[in-house]
Amino acid sequence: MQQVADWLEKLGLGQYAQRFAEYDISFSVLPDLTDQHLKEIGVSLGHRLQLLRAIIRGRRVQCPQRLKRGPVCPQQEYAKTGRE
Repeated sequence: MQQVADWLEKLGLGQYAQRFAEYDISFSVLPDLTDQHLKEIGVSLGHRLQLLRAIIRGRRVQCPQRLKRGPVCPQQEYAKTGRE
């Protein structure tokens, strides 16, 4: 959970670190978060938008590295098939 707390701090949203920990939100599940999830744990609208943009940016950064292992980013494959 420290990885998530550090990431939130870098975004200037460290005030949400405790909430993410309380709801067991680890770095591996960040890509699965939706606006509704963030709203349910008490994140304000502006901060939800900021978090969702950062998550999308994170996917873009990680996918080119993952492409070395295969032709399709895991998130793209999951979106097509509904399976990981």
